[in-house]
Amino acid sequence: MENLEFDSEDLELTEDFLSRAYTRMAIGGDAERTRARVSRSMLGPVSLDDLEFDYDMSHDAQVLDRICLCSVHAGSIVRQFFPDGEEGCFGPGDVFLYTPQDRRYAGVIRQSRYNLIMFQQDLLARVAATVPGRAPGPVRLTGDRPVSPAAGRQLRQTIAYLHDTLCTAESPAHHPLLVSAATQLLAASVLNTFPSTAYADPTAADRRDAHPVTVRRAVAYIDAHAQSGLSLADIAEAVHVSIRTLQCAFRRHLDTTPMAYLRRVRLAHVHAELLSADPRSGTTVTAVAARWGFLQPGRFAAAYRAAYGRLPHETLLHHGP
Repeated sequence: MENLEFDSEDLELTEDFLSRAYTRMAIGGDAERTRARVSRSMLGPVSLDDLEFDYDMSHDAQVLDRICLCSVHAGSIVRQFFPDGEEGCFGPGDVFLYTPQDRRYAGVIRQSRYNLIMFQQDLLARVAATVPGRAPGPVRLTGDRPVSPAAGRQLRQTIAYLHDTLCTAESPAHHPLLVSAATQLLAASVLNTFPSTAYADPTAADRRDAHPVTVRRAVAYIDAHAQSGLSLADIAEAVHVSIRTLQCAFRRHLDTTPMAYLRRVRLAHVHAELLSADPRSGTTVTAVAARWGFLQPGRFAAAYRAAYGRLPHETLLHHGP
């Protein structure tokens, strides 16, 4: 997939475009206004699309081989799955799973403006691997609606943050670490929002094999690769243990998790850069934090203050040369 823009009042062109951009579909509708607008921004393996239709449009579509989420801003969307005919009507403020990967679907777009967020299912598996006790393997979303209104709001906020902050011409979103952190944030939010198969208990073998040497090797690997887009699966593979063994080892010997240790290492790098930076050179806290994968300024500042007893901008202003 790649960035794209589409703006047309021709229904035939719109049907052809949607079939090429998403999956083969046939659209129907008879209205005086027929304008459709679509734009796509890419954030690594994730596409974030803005769609707006000035008219009511029904559609029948083939299987879409990706996770596809929908966040509605205006109008309404009636979505019906095949073959069981499960139907839902969604309006402004709703976020839902537009279609599962393995079923055809149909629906009606009613003068709507909405976002579609799409990515491959293996992104969920990589992030689910960070869940304590999670067994390696595929992850499947088992429901199409948020587990709670609060979870739905949190996912909408995450989508808006990624779209408005990172998918802009001025954003440094091409930086590999920033892309990795952003996509993992999205996947974690999806797993928090929808029911899934992401949870399992660690086994006795995992606990038995959690040796101190595993921790030493993992710590060395994390220290050497902290600016890379590391996932828990990457660290486990590098030290030749299972994900659950790695989690058990860190909890037993360091009383933390591998990803929490990685965040602590990255925070230390931010601290070192702020200490050595000259604020007159144009260095900013935001740029340094983003370079080390901290995407949310408020949370980053709170974590920094908890670790170093002052806010990051105070370090930059008072400890520069």
